[in-house]
Amino acid sequence: MISASTKRSALAVILLLAVAMPAYAHVGEGTTSSFAAGFAHPLSGLDHMAAMIAVGGWAALTGGKAIWAWPLAFVSVMLAGGALGMLHVPVPFVEPAILASAMALGLLMTLAIDLPVSTGIAVIGLFALFHGHAHGTEVPENAGGLQYIAGFAAATALLHAVGIAAALSLGMRFRGLGRAAGAACAAVGVGLAFGVL
Repeated sequence: MISASTKRSALAVILLLAVAMPAYAHVGEGTTSSFAAGFAHPLSGLDHMAAMIAVGGWAALTGGKAIWAWPLAFVSVMLAGGALGMLHVPVPFVEPAILASAMALGLLMTLAIDLPVSTGIAVIGLFALFHGHAHGTEVPENAGGLQYIAGFAAATALLHAVGIAAALSLGMRFRGLGRAAGAACAAVGVGLAFGVL
């Protein structure tokens, strides 16, 4: 029998995926002048949602220090990437790297790859840099960039928490379901890369 908390966690993940719209992680698109706009941004595209949920899920399936260190690393490096984007420092392959992050992080969650915490931080940090850069390049110089950045950092942390909650509630009792959630994240990345989603 599946517990009520497991059902609530699964429902939260399903609802987040159901309300997703195409990503606005492209320079010049979307509104970027408020906390609300920044908060909405990671929730507006399947690529961002899948990657960030996978970070939390993979961290929870790995356990130990990874549960807090990997999401913290993602948010921290994403903020650094956002600063680079705001400063107009060019970073190549941002969009392909964002799509690759959903695929790779979803696959790491699916396979429950048990890496040392420091190696996981390096992998997650690499992808976080690209996500942050995409967000940062969208902030107009005359806008409230700090509010926008705070918004996308808060939404990112929330998505990590959804991944952690789903993996802890589903993955620990039904490890196959936790891994299936990772496979769904990877499939989203593949679907977006090939224009299916």
